[in-house]
Amino acid sequence: MKIKFQKYQGTGNDFIIIDNTDLSFPSENYSLIKRLCDRKYGIGCDGLILIEPSKSSDFTMNYYNSDGNLGSMCGNGARCSVKFVQNLKIINDNTVFTAYDGLHDASILDNIITLSMKPVRNIKSIGDDLLLDTGSPHYVKIVQCLNDYKVFENGKKIRNNSLFKKNGVNVNFVEQISENEFSVRTYERGVEDETLSCGTGVTAVALAMFKLGKTNSKEVVIKTKGGELSVKFDTIEERYFDIKLSGGVEMVFSGEIDI
Repeated sequence: MKIKFQKYQGTGNDFIIIDNTDLSFPSENYSLIKRLCDRKYGIGCDGLILIEPSKSSDFTMNYYNSDGNLGSMCGNGARCSVKFVQNLKIINDNTVFTAYDGLHDASILDNIITLSMKPVRNIKSIGDDLLLDTGSPHYVKIVQCLNDYKVFENGKKIRNNSLFKKNGVNVNFVEQISENEFSVRTYERGVEDETLSCGTGVTAVALAMFKLGKTNSKEVVIKTKGGELSVKFDTIEERYFDIKLSGGVEMVFSGEIDI
């Protein structure tokens, strides 16, 4: 059986995206998904996305980590999916779609995708660090000399800490650049490595920096190894809402592969 796919990247976070509106893809074959994501034996990506029908929105985005398992919300994957679906001519410049954590809306301006994220209510302190869920759970830690920081080693330790039980946590290391600019490097669970960017992680960092008083701005620029993203939000007391994640996406290539 041959399947058609397109590969997209959003600030270096790359995804295989497949039109599965006919539900023909064997989505329960996790070993197949893992193989397709493998950078040596497959196409290679941080995650695989199936675009499927929805009764309540324009489409459903189902995201799988590169280990083959069904994942939680993926911000950059969602932004790439929106552009993919526009290219299929299913949507125009605006959409509402279904993801792991419910409905999201998005707007498209050329290759810049602005995505609504779910409200955040509960930000927990763990020592000097913060823990919050932006569709996926994220641990946020401020460090010095981020370029030289051992993200893989330290990220892996925190990700597998028994505090986070069997599902683990994504880990973001942050360095402040200016009043409303921060650099971030992220260790992602499911990929089990550092990725060039993480949309839900960038969102978590923006809210965490506001919570810690590192910025008073409700529009934050986040620089990742793969590029720049912006996060806008509003807040009342401990509630964060009207959260928007914005940045560029690109189709890298398309193809067909035997499965």
